[in-house]
Amino acid sequence: MLRFVGVDSPLKFYAVVPDAQWVARMVKAGADTVQLRTKTISGDALLQEIIRCVKACEGSRTKLFINDYWQEAIAAGAYGVHLGQEDMDDADLQGIADAGLRLGLSTHSVAELDRALSVNPSYVASGAVFPTTTKVMKSEPQGLEKLREYVRQAGSTPVVAIGGIDLNNAREVLSTGVASLAVVRAVTEAADPEAAVKAFQALWD
Repeated sequence: MLRFVGVDSPLKFYAVVPDAQWVARMVKAGADTVQLRTKTISGDALLQEIIRCVKACEGSRTKLFINDYWQEAIAAGAYGVHLGQEDMDDADLQGIADAGLRLGLSTHSVAELDRALSVNPSYVASGAVFPTTTKVMKSEPQGLEKLREYVRQAGSTPVVAIGGIDLNNAREVLSTGVASLAVVRAVTEAADPEAAVKAFQALWD
């Protein structure tokens, strides 16, 4: 039976960023968790970018997840991998588990959550909570009540909320019982990204 290593400290604030430079900024700002989500590079350039991200996190408490590119994440020694539902069919989940990497899985419905939980991932991400412009979503925003149900359904598996989350709605999202808030634009488009990280992380203090 598949089972992935759990996260060794709470995910809490989770920044999703486009390159190694941003990863390094998030590490310096003290972000709990960071995900590299890049769609613009491939091949050796991609591997080198992921290696730079891993090096940026060395000696810090920041946990690094790589979106999609599980083979490169294993090769570079990343903390974990984040996959979408469609990636579950193609990725070597056993290989990821055997390499000791954590696994996060995206979910957008009860059925997808059931499917994700069946492989015992390190966490599940649930979204979009609110309308978002970062990604084209096939499903309607879930809202807080559905999110609360997903947290119940996930049991002991940490739930990461994502989609349209900012400092104005973060507290009410946390009130659903999620373990973590993942944001993209609330950091990458902030006037002061480092201050945004600190403001989000203060929600757990």
